Amino acid sequence: MNPRAMIKGLFSNVVVAVAGSDASILAAKYAIVLAKLYRCRLAAVYVVDTATIRQLTLSKIFIQEESQEYEKSLESNGERYLSFVEELARAKGVRIEKEMRRGAVYTELLAAADERKADLIVLGGWEKDRSARDIITHAHREIMVGAKCSVLLVKEPAIDMLYKQA
Repeated sequence: MNPRAMIKGLFSNVVVAVAGSDASILAAKYAIVLAKLYRCRLAAVYVVDTATIRQLTLSKIFIQEESQEYEKSLESNGERYLSFVEELARAKGVRIEKEMRRGAVYTELLAAADERKADLIVLGGWEKDRSARDIITHAHREIMVGAKCSVLLVKEPAIDMLYKQA
């Protein structure tokens, strides 16, 4: 059997988590290359973390006006990141669905994956300057534990080169 056909059989619906980090953009590039090579459906999901904003407000770290301002800022960033990822996909001839959600990052990402019947969730690895304690964020851990499908943590150092060649 053709190895590509075998791998395509492993996943046909891929969801990539998009956040404001370089690692998530690298994960998006990886997912785009994957979708191009194996002709998978691809969705990029950005979550406005209203759960954390609510906690910051309840613990009086934010006042209500700051919370609303921060939420609008996250939403605006999300739109920019999703548009950027869409451009990256378009440049490689890959169709991508974009979705912005609100709530707890891991809850919403898992819900988006379930709704799309995803068989693979792609997450960004970690930034080089992060400490060992931050290697796997709380959200990543919850996604890995709660996912009903496989989860791929992208740490491929040559992804920019692979993306350019795709």
